[in-house]
Amino acid sequence: MLTQTIGPLRAHLTAGNDGNAGGDGPVVVLLHGFGAPGTDLVGLAEQLGARQSTRFVFPEAPEVADVGTPPPHEGRAWWQIDMLNLQLAVMGRNWDALAEHVPEGLVRARTTLEAFLDALDVQLGLAEVPLVLGGFSQGAMLTCDVALHSARRFAGLLLFSGSIIARADWLRRFEERSPLPVFQSHGRQDPILPFPLAEQLHREFGSRGWQARWVPFDGGHGIAADALRGARAFLGDVLR
Repeated sequence: MLTQTIGPLRAHLTAGNDGNAGGDGPVVVLLHGFGAPGTDLVGLAEQLGARQSTRFVFPEAPEVADVGTPPPHEGRAWWQIDMLNLQLAVMGRNWDALAEHVPEGLVRARTTLEAFLDALDVQLGLAEVPLVLGGFSQGAMLTCDVALHSARRFAGLLLFSGSIIARADWLRRFEERSPLPVFQSHGRQDPILPFPLAEQLHREFGSRGWQARWVPFDGGHGIAADALRGARAFLGDVLR
């Protein structure tokens, strides 16, 4: 694995022809969730079973997560989350408030990730190969937001345990964005990002002609075995 700064972000690169994302194979960029270290999803490079030449990139979020963990073990954040307000909304089943919420740092995170992808394009030649963008939890939400705002060509999106946010803006963007292949998974007992919000996002994909594969599973906030199997099959199709 190779760790280096690419544009505005530090990133971990693996697989490809040399284990350091070498070669000219397809590229999968995966974004970790809130409070996780930048290496949190690196194990997925092997678990997703993509063909040998596939290059995996795991960028590290730019902010330290405000969860009270001291260095050097602090997690990272794409934007800060008010966990108390989130928990109150979940306990009150206030789905509309959660779906409409626009995180204060969302635009900044989107701009940062787009700059990172521009720099990665120079290094790995993204315009010449299939590119899949994906993530877990907060990383999945940023994935969807960037895809809806960007004209960049994506071979597909991987959304593990994400949710709909910024709903008014996203619904407008759906009208302007050409449909993309999507893989989406979510636990029915997720206590952090409620299952009904993931279902709502899936319905939006379907009603707008997006090719959305949906893997709900019995479990909480995580990536279940069923989700991994589904994601492997999805990558096998979109990275042909």
